[in-house]
Amino acid sequence: MQSNEEKAPLFQNKSPTRVARAASARAIRLDFSLVNEKQERFFKSEKRFIAYGGARGGGKSWALRHKAALLALNYAGIKMLLLRRTYQELEQNHVTELTAMLNGVAKYNMQRKIFTFPNGSILKLGYCAAESDVLQYQGQEYDVIFIDEATQFTEYQFSALTACVRGANNFPKRMYLTCNPGGVGHEWVKRLFVSRRYKDSERPDDYEFIPATVFDNKALIDNDPGYVDMLNNLPDDIREAWRDGNWDMLAGRYFTEFDRQIHVIEPFEIPEHWRRYRSIDYGLDCLACLWIAVDERGNYYIYREYAESDKTIADGAADLVELSGSEQYDYTVAPTDLWARSQESAKAKADLFRENGVPLMKGSNNREAGWLAIKDMLRVSGGDSRLKIFSVCGRLIEDLPALQRDQKRPTDCMIEPHEITHVPDALRYFALEYTFPSKKPKAEMSAIAEHEQRLLKRARRGRKAPLF
Repeated sequence: MQSNEEKAPLFQNKSPTRVARAASARAIRLDFSLVNEKQERFFKSEKRFIAYGGARGGGKSWALRHKAALLALNYAGIKMLLLRRTYQELEQNHVTELTAMLNGVAKYNMQRKIFTFPNGSILKLGYCAAESDVLQYQGQEYDVIFIDEATQFTEYQFSALTACVRGANNFPKRMYLTCNPGGVGHEWVKRLFVSRRYKDSERPDDYEFIPATVFDNKALIDNDPGYVDMLNNLPDDIREAWRDGNWDMLAGRYFTEFDRQIHVIEPFEIPEHWRRYRSIDYGLDCLACLWIAVDERGNYYIYREYAESDKTIADGAADLVELSGSEQYDYTVAPTDLWARSQESAKAKADLFRENGVPLMKGSNNREAGWLAIKDMLRVSGGDSRLKIFSVCGRLIEDLPALQRDQKRPTDCMIEPHEITHVPDALRYFALEYTFPSKKPKAEMSAIAEHEQRLLKRARRGRKAPLF
């Protein structure tokens, strides 16, 4: 069903003033003459979750405010919530702009932080500076929630807010998000809208991402051409994130060497004679395993991955055995804590893995040395690298470049968000172990070739060889 605000004559060369008058006894002039293609997509989308942006200067906040006004004017009695992480950001980016835009149409109650429209629609402004601040909205109902700069919100806050989007009416039930790469929420926003990796409870058809950069915002470029120059002069990683909307390039990311064009390759059949290894990280929150092969030159190929949560050792080991098939491995390395024995059991986790068909070798827990070893494996020389990752290993490809540098220990990675550390941890254990280049098997020789080989050896020693 197409909603009223999508039917509005904003994009049919009719006066935007008429839209406002049709919905309210008072008049408000909304100027949509400079709406760009990406903003128009944002206005027209009917998905339940719509994310807009991905780079600086894409006209996100403007689009968000005008979408809120359209909904309020076209749906009498609709309830909406607009959020920023802090009240100071809310005041600087929206309160002043909305007050001017809705002057004479909606009344703003500063104490309650609510815009009230004559047709009964409301737009409440809020913030979630602390993790627990989101609990103030628990039990409240809104038809539409706007989250500005969503990557500044945690996944817990986002999940809690989704429960507030409900109501027994025919109004749209949606969440609109604006976002840039970076911030505490970078990974969950990227997962849902960029990488599109969904959990069983999430419906892919509910999500839409509308990428926009400063180059989509002609109004900004015309009025402030120096803004693009500012973005161009930023350091490489920040420039690619803020100007180009590259979600793999982040200021502070640990593995700056990672390049999908170099390190990610299409799968091929691993030669039988290549040495193979496995490396695991285990916890009930995630069992992660990587399968690695080494070629004749000592290059590494990660050709398979496994990452599943809530797996007992017996069930997880059974999965690994099934995936491994008849392959032979030099070793399967694991963290040392799997050898710890509890007071309740005489068996360590490593013992349980062995009993279930996955014998383990104790690895090193030196975090910093392990991460530095991975950086060395990723190092690009002459346009190539010693480490290659098959494109089917989606978790490693997503999580490795997402790891951030620990501000207090620059040679270590942050342990948050925790869910992105499991698969890289498995690689870290492997990176500190000794491996050897593979050797090509000697070709089998025919009886005549073997006889000629003996003749040649004898001739080199100066001895006469028998004719047969």
